[in-house]
Formats: sequence, C-alpha cells, structure tokens
Amino acid sequence: MINEGDQAPDFTLQSDAGTDVTLSSLRGRPVVLYFYPKDDTPGCTAQACGIRDAYGEFQRAGAVVLGVSPDNESSHVKFREKYELPFTLLADTDHSVSEQYGVWGEKKFAGKSYMGVKRSTFVIDAEGTVKTVMHDVKPANHADDVLAALAG
Repeated sequence: MINEGDQAPDFTLQSDAGTDVTLSSLRGRPVVLYFYPKDDTPGCTAQACGIRDAYGEFQRAGAVVLGVSPDNESSHVKFREKYELPFTLLADTDHSVSEQYGVWGEKKFAGKSYMGVKRSTFVIDAEGTVKTVMHDVKPANHADDVLAALAG
C-alpha cells in the first residue's frame, strides 16, 4: 500500500498516443495519477469528463493528469476521442502498476466477486513524493477533490 509521504513508485506504461510514459520523467511538475476500472463505463466516464471539464484548472496548477486502467491502447484511443479527453490515458493491461500502487484487488458486483481496479487517485508532488492518497473515489466529486489537494 502506498501512503502519503512515500516516494511514488516509478513505472513505464504505454499511452493512448502509442508512446511510453515514465513517471520519473515528469519530475518538476505535480502529477495526478488516477486509477479507474474500465473505459467508457458510466462511473469512469463521469470521472474522466469531470477532469476534462475542469482541465484548465489542472493546467493552471501545473499538473500532469494520467488516467490508468487495464484497458489496452486502442480502447483508450476510442475513449479519449469519444469524450474529447485532453489528458493522457495509460494502458496497464497486466495490472502490474495497479498492483504496485495497491489498487488491484477483489471487488463485488451483483453478488459476484472478481478482481479489478479499485478507483483511487494519487497526487504526487514535483519531487515525486505522494502528497495525497484517495481511495473509493466518487466520480462526481473527483475533479474538485483533486484540485483541492493540488491547492493544499
């Protein structure tokens, strides 16, 4: 489990643009690293569109926003284009980064148990230290909560 004050574990994942993104290469700027279960599902869409709608405020804060899910690059491209998302989506198809950050685990829905991403966000400062950890994120309030953490 990653805690506030920890150094953010480094990783490299493929982006929706087909390029590799390495967390440590973004030092010098705050990073909003948000994990979500699946592209183009109601909660994940609400969460992504909330960030999209407030994206100017994220830019003013100097933040890089990275959305991470187990979906592949082509799914991310469709999701980004459909909703005109202005930030990078990363493909964690083997869920190794989700596991590294402690957000991959057992979930229950409609009486069934399965493994998946637990909606979580990590606000990482410009030096690579985890400033804020948010678990069980509510999609409707997510953007406002993250902007408050960036300002705090």
